[in-house]
Amino acid sequence: MEYLEFELPIKELQEQYEKACKIGEESDVDVSNTCKQIELKLEETKKEIYKNLTPWQRVQLSRHPNRPYTLDYIKAICGDSFLELHGDRAFKDDKAMIGGLGKIGDQSYMFIGQQKGYNTKTRQYRNFGMANPEGYRKALRLMKSAEKFGIPVVTLIDTPGAYPGLEAEERGQGEAIARNIMEMTRLEVPIIVMIIGEGASGGALGIGVGDKVLMLENTWYSVISPESCSSILWRSWEFKEQAAEALKLTAADMKKLKLIDQIVKEPLGGAHSDKEKTYLLVANAIEKAYRSLQNLSPTELVEKRMEKYSEMGVFKG
Repeated sequence: MEYLEFELPIKELQEQYEKACKIGEESDVDVSNTCKQIELKLEETKKEIYKNLTPWQRVQLSRHPNRPYTLDYIKAICGDSFLELHGDRAFKDDKAMIGGLGKIGDQSYMFIGQQKGYNTKTRQYRNFGMANPEGYRKALRLMKSAEKFGIPVVTLIDTPGAYPGLEAEERGQGEAIARNIMEMTRLEVPIIVMIIGEGASGGALGIGVGDKVLMLENTWYSVISPESCSSILWRSWEFKEQAAEALKLTAADMKKLKLIDQIVKEPLGGAHSDKEKTYLLVANAIEKAYRSLQNLSPTELVEKRMEKYSEMGVFKG
């Protein structure tokens, strides 16, 4: 288990608890009371730390190396029913953007999301979760297929942004993202968006237009990362904590600004602390969101979606 800097008091207590229990196992000394006291203190410390997280600490949690990624959620939720589909039918298959058909219960969904890697090799293979234009075109192809067969779409967002390389720009990165945004506003099937990690810039927006937009508790959604914002405004990454505060990028901020519809609570300690519980919470949230949309006609879906996004933001003449 890896610990972030602000989690070090938890790490110390966890180590004390494990040592005390080990002493009890290896000797005749009764340490049950000591173990219980440490366990209670550990639980209190966790509650105290996680209920007072700063925006920057939530950003750190969203990037935790043990946090589950898109394929983890899909495989846990859908089991063997998931069938991955590949390619944009124009250039190639983008490994940073995955998608395919899967079931939750008896209902089929088209799942689409960014996938990060678990180690150096897989991070390079997945391009660190940064999709190229062909990734967004693959996502659009799958959405159009879902629309053709009346299958609801679920997108899982976890990206530091769309890939900013020269070759991506040459192949029309901006156009691919803009087209996805336009096409998603008028897709005639329910779209449920779930932010499971980082939701940065156009990389997130390219699969982020939905009838219901949900965020896990320790995720962020913003036009720019705190580090990049800090480097632009202060010419240094040292002010990333102030930038995170100013950007209003947490789930609570997004809900307050009416940019998302629901916050999905995470287990104490973050999604990685109890993955099975997190998968269940996400599956339940998707099912609940779909039930609220399934009886709407295609025309009603599009009208409500258009209205939802038209009302975002405040204009003062």
